[in-house]
Amino acid sequence: MSGNEPVLRVFIVDDEPPARTRLRDVLTDCNDQLSLQVVGEAANGREALDKLVDASVDVVLLDIRMPQMDGIELAQHLHKLHKPPVVIFTTAYDEYAIKAFELHAVDYLLKPIRKERLLESLMRARDSGPLQNEVLHDLSPEPRKNLSSHERGKIHLIPIEQVLYLRAELKYITVRTADREYLIEESLSALEKEFTSRFIRIHRNCLVSKDAIEGFVRGGEDSAESGGWMAKLKGLEELLAISRRQQHIVKEFG
Repeated sequence: MSGNEPVLRVFIVDDEPPARTRLRDVLTDCNDQLSLQVVGEAANGREALDKLVDASVDVVLLDIRMPQMDGIELAQHLHKLHKPPVVIFTTAYDEYAIKAFELHAVDYLLKPIRKERLLESLMRARDSGPLQNEVLHDLSPEPRKNLSSHERGKIHLIPIEQVLYLRAELKYITVRTADREYLIEESLSALEKEFTSRFIRIHRNCLVSKDAIEGFVRGGEDSAESGGWMAKLKGLEELLAISRRQQHIVKEFG
């Protein structure tokens, strides 16, 4: 190991304390061949996001199966960081995950984690970049439980069940909850595909929560384009225009 070699900063995320302790021990064993430093750890996705926003981290060792938020969803939120870390997933044997990882050439470690395999992954991580968001979407068969917005140096998690509508405006998507608005940089079409069971398109630039639809009224600023129909959502005074192409939802939900 060269004395000039930069230190690889590693962060551990696993909901099981023994697993985090095991990883720390194996990482210590790797120190004789690779200059590295464990800069922190977290027991769940929310704690990891809070800590990683302000941390300088090169690699995150990330457990896949965690309560509240799995590792793949967490990796998608980490992608919003100014400098996303390289993610190496850790897992007990999971046939679906392993096939998906191998298909997309995503690095993973099987538990119990061995020094030789961990060392190999860390050395590869030094020369690789963060996973693309498209790959992370493909890895998970389930939609995310949260959207995330990077705002004022913090990543805000937005529970998907609280979202009333998603509206495309220039390069951003406005995410509206009963309390406030957030801005995210995602594709409305991709969001529609991911959350097809929860949202319905009422306009080329707007998806609304099916559960939030309270009713429909005539009139409004966009009535000429929409054919006069506007959607009324629960807990929201704002009315949303329904395009002529989507008029059928008035009958379906009326």
